[in-house]
Amino acid sequence: MRKNPLLLVFAFVFIDLLGYSLFLPLLPYYADSLGASPFLIGLLIASNALAQLVAAPTIGRLSDRYGRRTMLIVSIIGTLLSFLMLGLVEPLGRLLAAVTGGQLAVGAAALVMLFASRIFDGLAGGNIALARAYITDVTDDEGRARGLGMIGAAFGLGFIIGPAMGGLLSNWAPLTSAFAGVGLSRYAVPAFAAVLLALLNLAGVALWLPESLTPERRAEIAKRPARSILSPRELWHALRRPRFGPLLHVRFVYSLAFAIFTANFALYTQYRLGLSDQATSYILTYVGLLVVLVQGVAIGRLTARFDETRLVFAAAILMVPSLLAWAFAPGVPVLLVALAPLALAGGVLNTVISSLITKAVHRDEVGGALGFSASLESLTRVLAPAMGGILIARLGSWSLGVAGAILMAWLVTFIWRRLIVDPDLPQPVPLSGVDAANGHSAQSHT
Repeated sequence: MRKNPLLLVFAFVFIDLLGYSLFLPLLPYYADSLGASPFLIGLLIASNALAQLVAAPTIGRLSDRYGRRTMLIVSIIGTLLSFLMLGLVEPLGRLLAAVTGGQLAVGAAALVMLFASRIFDGLAGGNIALARAYITDVTDDEGRARGLGMIGAAFGLGFIIGPAMGGLLSNWAPLTSAFAGVGLSRYAVPAFAAVLLALLNLAGVALWLPESLTPERRAEIAKRPARSILSPRELWHALRRPRFGPLLHVRFVYSLAFAIFTANFALYTQYRLGLSDQATSYILTYVGLLVVLVQGVAIGRLTARFDETRLVFAAAILMVPSLLAWAFAPGVPVLLVALAPLALAGGVLNTVISSLITKAVHRDEVGGALGFSASLESLTRVLAPAMGGILIARLGSWSLGVAGAILMAWLVTFIWRRLIVDPDLPQPVPLSGVDAANGHSAQSHT
């Protein structure tokens, strides 16, 4: 019986994000237990994003050449090894301290290995960008936003379950006692659980996920090197194309504004509302539920009724007052109300921008384009923690939402000028043989 590839990708993203979110809320506490300062914890979070920034475009472009499934398998193996390193941070730290002849204390050496695990995970990552490229391959223009919305729904579902599971596993006495008996931290328990999830994902992709790029399609790409985004020259040419450049601009500014919210949310709840880490995790579960509802239900209906460019414009407008409400929320009830429109606007922007980008480049460049888009998102995750720390220290926690609202207010004017009032029209592209045979015009992908 033939399996639905969209459902398989949904399952893949869900399991991937479940494994990732198991440890995400625990990472600052683990680093703190190893003696890391708040500044080093910020660098630790940024290091993973910086590694993704370097690696994501290359992984995307390689998937154009060698197939999405092949690169997904490579990426999952990298994720698996990084979580294995994470679970063995303290034994590896003791080994590193011994190798250096005691020049590094055990805690410092373990912290080095913690950094190494996160950097390696970033370099081998790109799973979500590859999943987006896969969905682009197997959907048409009309169904693409709905398919990409499934990724957002899987993302949100993973974040509903993952943090709660991670907190439970790291505090489950029978397991943590057993791990302590062999010299492992209690934080190794969720790390090894993430290893098992990565193994499950690897088996699922290897056994059931078909390749989305046919041999004919890859052969066509190989014959058209001048149209590829593999070289810096061609990448620069692609960035200057009508519509693609403005969309990347929108992606960057929106992602920076939203990353100021996501990367610093725990600091915000701690300093403004005085919440514990447990209370913050419950609020993040609520946010994950909102994301599932928005991207799993609302996105398909919205894109079926409204033009995608105008949806982006409306979502950008909605995000301005939502960020301001988040900035000045006096308590948890107001915060929960403010998070609902913020999740709606963010879900629409994240999904629909990706959909528009896939239609602004040639089909053989989709992987590279989405990889480059993912790199811009990674750059914002490098910048946002540092910006957030400076803003909180100098002005207060309220300044996070104000800074994001200012960015989005400027973006509203940009979208109006460049994408609605005077839009850059796509460049015409000759109909390729493969596209003609399938009855699809390549012009729709420029």
